[in-house]
Amino acid sequence: MNTAEIIKLVETNDLTAVQKALENRVNVNTTDNSQRSLLLIATNNRLVDMAELLVAHGADVNQQADNKDSPFLYAGASGQTELVQLYLENGAKFNVFNRYHGSALIPACERGHVETVRLLANTKNYPIDHINRLGWTALLEAVILGDGGATYQEIVQILKDAGAKLDIPDHDGVTSLQHAHRKGFTAIAKLLQ
Repeated sequence: MNTAEIIKLVETNDLTAVQKALENRVNVNTTDNSQRSLLLIATNNRLVDMAELLVAHGADVNQQADNKDSPFLYAGASGQTELVQLYLENGAKFNVFNRYHGSALIPACERGHVETVRLLANTKNYPIDHINRLGWTALLEAVILGDGGATYQEIVQILKDAGAKLDIPDHDGVTSLQHAHRKGFTAIAKLLQ
């Protein structure tokens, strides 16, 4: 079976055919022209059953594509909590970063994926205060790119409860609390005081 065929089977969510191909020794970590693995393709397409099948056959949850996405990083960024949990249970590494040198948690905070944030922030040894290339932590990202509403208030509370450092400033020396004041996010500012 060639690369294009196995990729097509994953994209069309043909579990039976993929299972058979894997039993016939097709490489579970096969990649497309952009170096996206079969597992990343399944994750991009939100195919939970396919992802579970690939992981059961030893797919690498940390394998990165040309754009630095990995199944674990993408699942976090897109709020696929069930897959984040699966990948945490199957070797997700916390020192593999996206193209912004960010973790799975940072874009989850920015995009308001509350349950994914809750899971990652409360995972043992997770780098909750990791600083990306922009100079932002998950907390800074939630305040700077969030809308200050209930979802982002909940995310800030989760990060605070999980022990995130509240006083880490961005590259300009501005803290999350100062950003919250500047943006008029009074509820978030109150949480950060």
